[in-house]
Amino acid sequence: MRALSLLLALSAFVQAEDTSASDVLSLTSESFSTIRTEPLVLVEFFAPWCGHCKALAPHYEEAATQLKEKGIKLAKVDCVAQGDLCQEYGVAGYPTLKVFRNGTPAEYAGNRKTEGIVSYMIKQSLPAVTDVTLAMHDEFTHEDRVVLIAYVESATAPPAPVFSAVAEAHRDDYLFGMSTNPAVASSAGVTPPAIVLYKKFDEGRDDLPSSGIESLEQEALEQWIEDKSVALFDEISGENYGKYAQAELPIAYVFLDPADEAVKARITESVTPLAKEFHGRVNFVWIDGNKFADHAKNLNVKEPHWPAFVIQDLKENSKFPLDPALPVDGTTMRELTAGFLDGSVKPTLKSQPIPESQEEDVYVLVTDEFDKIVNDEERDVFVEFYAPWCGHCKRLAPTWEALGQKFASHKDKILIAKMDATENDVPPSAGFQVQSFPTIKFKPAGGAFVDYEGDRSLESLEEFVEQRMRNRFTAASEGLLAKGAAQTVLAQEAAQTPLAQEGHDEL
Repeated sequence: MRALSLLLALSAFVQAEDTSASDVLSLTSESFSTIRTEPLVLVEFFAPWCGHCKALAPHYEEAATQLKEKGIKLAKVDCVAQGDLCQEYGVAGYPTLKVFRNGTPAEYAGNRKTEGIVSYMIKQSLPAVTDVTLAMHDEFTHEDRVVLIAYVESATAPPAPVFSAVAEAHRDDYLFGMSTNPAVASSAGVTPPAIVLYKKFDEGRDDLPSSGIESLEQEALEQWIEDKSVALFDEISGENYGKYAQAELPIAYVFLDPADEAVKARITESVTPLAKEFHGRVNFVWIDGNKFADHAKNLNVKEPHWPAFVIQDLKENSKFPLDPALPVDGTTMRELTAGFLDGSVKPTLKSQPIPESQEEDVYVLVTDEFDKIVNDEERDVFVEFYAPWCGHCKRLAPTWEALGQKFASHKDKILIAKMDATENDVPPSAGFQVQSFPTIKFKPAGGAFVDYEGDRSLESLEEFVEQRMRNRFTAASEGLLAKGAAQTVLAQEAAQTPLAQEGHDEL
């Protein structure tokens, strides 16, 4: 009887859409409980009408087929048909992916391509550090895009403890193995202690320098892995952009039409030696120009013609596009990269035309006159950096216009301004980058920028300006700002008191 129950439960768990011969298991509220006996299952919670779910489907199917051979199951739940089940697991959007270990869920943190799903789930199925034997050594070195193996005398001898700590911290990122067998080390061509990074790109492997390996620290090993796990010339997309951003190295983009195999091959041949030459100083990548044309525009690539080449300094958010009149080849790309690194090439700043007249209460600020306006030693400036599509910016707009109107008669002392940060680059001289919208900053005459972090009511904005402005108004000209006799007295007193004595340390 017990055997029959187990058989029925197993049958319920593995039910799938027989007509499609899918390797992805379809779960219902009745069959879902059976995953509590499964050591590892990846479950997709989806809706049939969801576009992102449809895009994921072929990758999910391919991953399920590949992982089936390793005994790792992939399943899915239709949240339209199984609404209560999806609600039970806190599904708020589609698709939602969760990793279940013996019935306990955890968020899936991998990417949603076939290779990424397979890689992530293999890592989840293994301990942080796998014991590598001679029989499985060669196969293990090819199990993932990046595999690290420590060849050591014992699991407690340096650098084994540091290697294990790094493995625990980065088990979702890389595959880690360890061997204490001299024969395994000999087959890898190393003498313990040694650490080797195997990879499915470039030269295929990197050996950690043996000098100082026994005193190796965790941070140094992490940095070495991060450096060596980035391909010399790889495709960049939303799936791996974070890895490049985390490295904080400048990114040299080649925008390509992926369908043009001949151009792609020529560019790869030209870029590879450059990537080796500038390795550790600039990361070279190619990107789908058709799919990411807007990103090209943001990097100040003027014409959407591919190939195109541009370098972005992530720290300064400065852009260095290759002159579109020049061919994109090894010579021009090398000259631009070398000039960028030695400082002889200046960044290209995107700017709207300077308005012919400024009759409105709120001043329209553009990049080409940014320094001239904000560095005016005689005038305070309060700037909103916005995006036309930003909902918060649209709601702020009438309030910002009202603020500009209140100070309109004092533009020689205080300027209320706005800048479209999607069409204008903030110059490096400003000392900051716009990371979100709206960003609001105040610059007192002769001082440094100060962030505005209060609420966005007219009263709060006005109070902020009054407290920080260096150019105080006389009582006679205070009409638009005065709210009563008491406030007028305060304004008169403030006019006689240097702001530096008022305790505003940020200025």
